Amino acid sequence: MKKVAVIGAGTMGNGIAHVFAQAGFEVALIDVDQNAIEKAVSTIKKNLDRLLQKQTISEEVKDSTVKNITTYTDLKKGVEDADLVIEAATENETVKLKIFKELDEVCKPECILASNTSSIPITKIGAVTKRPCKVIGMHFMNPVPVMKLVEIIRGYKTSDEVTATIMETSKKLGKVPVEVNDVPGFVANRILMPMINEAIITLNTGVAGVEEIDTVMKLGMAHPMGPLQLADFIGLDVCLAIMEVLYQGLGEAKYAPAPLLRTMVTAGDLGVKSGAGFYSWTHGTKDLILADRFKK
Repeated sequence: MKKVAVIGAGTMGNGIAHVFAQAGFEVALIDVDQNAIEKAVSTIKKNLDRLLQKQTISEEVKDSTVKNITTYTDLKKGVEDADLVIEAATENETVKLKIFKELDEVCKPECILASNTSSIPITKIGAVTKRPCKVIGMHFMNPVPVMKLVEIIRGYKTSDEVTATIMETSKKLGKVPVEVNDVPGFVANRILMPMINEAIITLNTGVAGVEEIDTVMKLGMAHPMGPLQLADFIGLDVCLAIMEVLYQGLGEAKYAPAPLLRTMVTAGDLGVKSGAGFYSWTHGTKDLILADRFKK
């Protein structure tokens, strides 16, 4: 496996492209939005500069990483020679299924198709292709260059060979792959998202405020950040989408999205990406400042 295509130049896509390119793979970074591509390349260069300043990498590694990335706005051209395609588009089932149908038509027959989905069943994604045995989940964690874990999700028809190949490929990136079964939310979000959802319910029912909830979880449970701050970083729209997948897929009331979460998404308060969520992010991400509606 030498050539990898990454679809989506957002936060996850540029991080995935970065780690593959740094590991010596030829990477095609694909997005329909040229501005998104330019922003992604700029982000990758800035992250490499930080690693260079910390003496984590050499100037040669930085240069080779950038050279290993080629950008495309045309999906067909970007994936035509790929041995592995990783979809990192928005967490929307309709969008993902459409992409995989197209990939199945334009990628070479031996190409492995992977999704960075954080909740949507791989079996459902594989079913829209003629190669379900070659469809697998590679759920990277954010920020991708830093976080070691990759959840490897094996669909109902994913072959042993493909699973072994992706496990080994993940190790070549310096990651720790963990194989999990194909159920809504997998392991990471099956546990994480209900916790975030419960924190939002706890806030909405007046048990405690934003700062108090996050402080309890940071100091009492040794979490690096509180669940409400984490929700802002993930994006409240993404949190809602994952909770809806869990609720629809598992059918239990405990997975019902918190009404406040749905309200905030409807209002456009999505967290860091919109500038406001449980905290105000118009000042950046250095200091935590409560959003106006949550100030006492």
